[in-house]
Amino acid sequence: MKNELAFTFLKMDPEKELFGPELLALWYDGKGDWKSAHDQVDHLSGKSAARVHAYLHRKEGDLWNADYWYSKAGEKRPILSLEEEWRDLVEKFLRV
Repeated sequence: MKNELAFTFLKMDPEKELFGPELLALWYDGKGDWKSAHDQVDHLSGKSAARVHAYLHRKEGDLWNADYWYSKAGEKRPILSLEEEWRDLVEKFLRV
């Protein structure tokens, strides 16, 4: 089910769907474009952007920076694979 959601999400057109910056960041990341993903949330200060920002730095391997952003989001680094975290975030932001 979750893999199906990810597959469907990545086939969406972000301009047509009017994705917010967090979801757009996850879409770019899912397409393999980390820099464009990071550019979507790097300048934002809200908790939801911080949450995606944290995930992106975790994926990059910069755990110190990731933990800083998890803290800004009011969370701790999850004990999930990166793939599971990405799917959970996509599911969360698609529901908003």
